[in-house]
Amino acid sequence: MGRMEFLRMKTDPAADDLINADLVELKIAAKRLFDHAFKLGAVSTGTSFFKWLASFSAIYLLILDRTNWRTNMLTSLLAPYIFFSLPHGPFHMLRGEVGKWISVIAVVLRLFFPRHVPESLVMPASLILLLVVAPDFFAHTVKGSWMGTLICLAIGCYLLQEHIRASGGFRNSFTQPHGVSNTVGLILLLVFPIWSLVVHFG
Repeated sequence: MGRMEFLRMKTDPAADDLINADLVELKIAAKRLFDHAFKLGAVSTGTSFFKWLASFSAIYLLILDRTNWRTNMLTSLLAPYIFFSLPHGPFHMLRGEVGKWISVIAVVLRLFFPRHVPESLVMPASLILLLVVAPDFFAHTVKGSWMGTLICLAIGCYLLQEHIRASGGFRNSFTQPHGVSNTVGLILLLVFPIWSLVVHFG
């Protein structure tokens, strides 16, 4: 008797329908989970990529300004831009013991051997010193928030419009010496903050 009831339950169409419905729901849930994970992964990868790209562009422009660009723009703003856009890995490395040693050496050289320190190294040394001594409010609270991103956007917009004005127009900014690399580098400064703000408020 018990065996017959078990066989009846096993072949019951209503039970099969319930199981099939549950399997369909599981497939839909798994598909949604995969789609959401893919979207989140793509957003995270895009943000990380643009952050590295912006940091490299800012470092390139900073080096260029200290060697052969020599503009009248306030390119020292690139230091706080790098501070707020630098990815977490190199940021925490330079904020730790490595940055402290570099800062100490830079300060000692600047104090006792000022004539032997090239002018082109002053701004990079100041940037590393900024990374080391910045309070946690800027290093952790502002840096990882939309406020730091907004600061990067403001700096990028200012430097780009000053470069275009000094070149005599957007088209002329590509014809000046190092014009293409300078203009493209400044445009790339805007990509990361715009992307981050769209992701944050989107």
